[in-house]
Amino acid sequence: MAEFISLYSGSSGNSSVVRCGQRYLIVDMGKGVRTTSAALKALGLAVSDCDGILVTHEHSDHVKGLSTFLKKNTLPVYGAAATLDFLDSNGIVPASCELHELEGREEDVGAFGVQSFPTSHDVPCVGYRIHTPDGKTMTIATDLGMLTPPVHEALSGCDLVALESNYDLHMLRSGPYPYYLRARIESTRGHLSNDECSAKLLELIQEGCKKFALCHLSQENNTPALALQTVFNTLGAAGVVPEKDCIVQAQRRNEMSPVLEF
Repeated sequence: MAEFISLYSGSSGNSSVVRCGQRYLIVDMGKGVRTTSAALKALGLAVSDCDGILVTHEHSDHVKGLSTFLKKNTLPVYGAAATLDFLDSNGIVPASCELHELEGREEDVGAFGVQSFPTSHDVPCVGYRIHTPDGKTMTIATDLGMLTPPVHEALSGCDLVALESNYDLHMLRSGPYPYYLRARIESTRGHLSNDECSAKLLELIQEGCKKFALCHLSQENNTPALALQTVFNTLGAAGVVPEKDCIVQAQRRNEMSPVLEF
């Protein structure tokens, strides 16, 4: 049985684990080493059982904890070439750290098969489609302003999808953010809204996927209840019954979310 576990998820920091048996991968590390290490310890995960860290992009809410963590723990880091160059040139990873470029085709990362795909963000950014040792497939895609063909392809045919549901459009437009920041978030190189996420989830459910994690919710422009309600409204209008036909879980900002088995 494979598991997806969000250690924390939101604009203040993101990190998750994909586990199968004793082996696991970490995706991003956007909070301090104490927070991440405490979460791994609570799950009973030894660093020696980790096959590597996948990094989606260079923004601090995805890499803040890497530097200190990697000084204490020797693990390989995987990502797009531009992201790895940024981490190396800015001293975010130790000089001794093994850096492995993932660009397009599926690669073996320990016991897992991992394929990166580009997402539309304001810095080079990728998502990951992960095949577990027991033959399951999940995709994580956050920090994307639009659902491009590579993203649609990566989300298709999965047992679990972790997809960004960053903001409610009304909250964003009526909130305190200055115009330039609102425009950035809404742009095709910004973030995905609740409405956009919900529409994609319905499409994926109709294709057969049953388990979903809503990720990277904005603290200022969204709430877990609102993100879930938007999804449930979209699904309900199409005759899909949550809990019966699918499981949709909003991921918690500052603590671990319940384990999602897939």
